[in-house]
Amino acid sequence: MESKPSSVIDYGLMWPGVIVTALVGALLAFFPVQGKAVVDSLFKLLTYNFKWLFLLFGLFCVVFLIWLAMSRWGSIKLGGPEDKPEFSTYTWAAMIFTAGIGIAIVYWAFIEPVYYMNTSILHIDPNSQKGLIGELAGMYGQFHWGLTPWAIYALPTIPIAYAIHVKRIPALRLSTACRGIIGEHADGFWGKLIDTVVIFGMIGGVGTSLGLAVPLVTSLAGQIIGLPQSFGLQLVVLGIWTALFTFTVWSGLKSGMAKLADINTYIAYFLLAYVFLIGPSTFILNTWCNSLGLMVSDFFKISLWSDPVSNGGFPEGWTVFYWAWWVAYAPMMGLFVARISRGRTIRQVVFGELVYGSLGCWVFFAVWGGYAIDLQAKGTLDVYGILKQSGWSNDVTIVAILNSIPGAKYLFIPVFTILCFVFLATTLNSAAYTLSSQVTRVISGSEEPPRWNRTLWGLILGLFAVGLLATGALKAVQLSSIIVALPLIPVLLLMVFSLMKWMREDYGELLQNKSVVLPLDKIRQSI
Repeated sequence: MESKPSSVIDYGLMWPGVIVTALVGALLAFFPVQGKAVVDSLFKLLTYNFKWLFLLFGLFCVVFLIWLAMSRWGSIKLGGPEDKPEFSTYTWAAMIFTAGIGIAIVYWAFIEPVYYMNTSILHIDPNSQKGLIGELAGMYGQFHWGLTPWAIYALPTIPIAYAIHVKRIPALRLSTACRGIIGEHADGFWGKLIDTVVIFGMIGGVGTSLGLAVPLVTSLAGQIIGLPQSFGLQLVVLGIWTALFTFTVWSGLKSGMAKLADINTYIAYFLLAYVFLIGPSTFILNTWCNSLGLMVSDFFKISLWSDPVSNGGFPEGWTVFYWAWWVAYAPMMGLFVARISRGRTIRQVVFGELVYGSLGCWVFFAVWGGYAIDLQAKGTLDVYGILKQSGWSNDVTIVAILNSIPGAKYLFIPVFTILCFVFLATTLNSAAYTLSSQVTRVISGSEEPPRWNRTLWGLILGLFAVGLLATGALKAVQLSSIIVALPLIPVLLLMVFSLMKWMREDYGELLQNKSVVLPLDKIRQSI
């Protein structure tokens, strides 16, 4: 449903987020050396001094959400008695997966295991124990893109969905979900501060995705049309992306974003099946099976491994970095998934995100990661050697891996490039839609933000990316978005306490039925 004409944009929230982001980008652009030094120092401080916090928080998200879904609270319906799911389960799951992962899964699935194969993990030397380190390479991809990331995404989803669909609070914001604890302060300074930080983190998170996507797709496009990497080609690629995701976000949830998410999954199925069938199928299946076994048996160990004595850098460089990245993206995912989950129970939403999200990522890493591991292990292609010779260019290395696939030039690479376009477009239009909802003053759980505003956010994201590419400040803004993750952790925990308080007040012991809903008159009284 399109938002009502009476919906008003909260410019007091919108412009501070835009201005702060633009100011940071400008400072990093005009003072790149000093800016990078500051950001790098803050990032090292964050990942080293607070790695225990990120590791504990990640594990907490998994344990808490599984408990919540399996408990009596899991039967609570996110909506009124008459509310039914707005989307089919398949489309709903596709929208969640494509919004939450985007091009990152396409980018890292091929290359990440190769890094692991040449890195000391759990104090295992990659030179003397190649077999074991190869097995850990398969396992860590499943771990870093599995249950914990999706639990971090799901944690804010439930409080936000409860606030807009059960409490019927007409505001799609993180501060709304904190109202159970902070009360009227959600409408004042603290609420504005929370929402401004969220907007800043979301725009920076989009910068991270663009930082991965634009160079890779430019390299792929150059392969197809025979042109070298250039700033002009990057602008063309970015322009096409901006037009695609701006059009889909203008079209709305059902007409644009849902259909694009479905198309995205069909293209992915084709490419995954292609590599699996023409590649080392048996090796892929054996590696996946082995990786899942290692992850299950050592889940708590690797979830909390901080390497305190040796300080080899692996937890900070990989696990903590990823957890911080997921936390930075969590507000966007929480807001977006909460909006599309009306009519489902808490249990369905939790397990939907954890199961569908994890399975989707595991398949990518099993097939494409397994293919890369096989190339490196058998010596068919020295992937790590190419990585070093190219100056640690992931884009060049990924293109080399793709060129090793039969039919790469005329089939796989062109379709893979289309997948990259569609994957990132689904993430960006989710970001534009969520940012627009965030700054809409009054919006119910069944309404969409004004079309002109969500289209404007699409253009803002595109123009912001052009500015960052032109000034070379993209990397620093990516890192600064991760730094936002630290203050977001207490906000996310505050949302959990707010949720528990609300559920105890609203439901008490009225949880004997399989699906429990609160009477509408009581809902209205609780607003």
